[in-house]
Amino acid sequence: MKVFIADDSEVVCERLTAMLSELPGVEVVGKATDSSEAIRSIRELHPDAVILDIRMPGGSGIDVLRAIKKDDYAPRVIVLTNYPYPQYRKACMDAGAEFFLDKSTEFEKVTELIKQLI
Repeated sequence: MKVFIADDSEVVCERLTAMLSELPGVEVVGKATDSSEAIRSIRELHPDAVILDIRMPGGSGIDVLRAIKKDDYAPRVIVLTNYPYPQYRKACMDAGAEFFLDKSTEFEKVTELIKQLI
């Protein structure tokens, strides 16, 4: 399974990459730190899953989500955010996210969700 990480925190990207690299059959194929780079890279790399932050330079993760879900090849999306507010959850789920997680309390759930998606 090819996974793409879109988050402006290098620490978060490194931690997710380390966690996912331990899963057999999972490859992190790319990373982006801003929204335009994320959209461009996701469209180019065609990952099976995207781990997406809401707050990023150049636009929001919700903008990225809306853009990539319109494509013919739309990956599964796990939103992983420090802003787990109901209005963001609703906006993300309405835009097509499969999962919505709080970074501060549900970070470790990412690997379980990726295992389910394989």
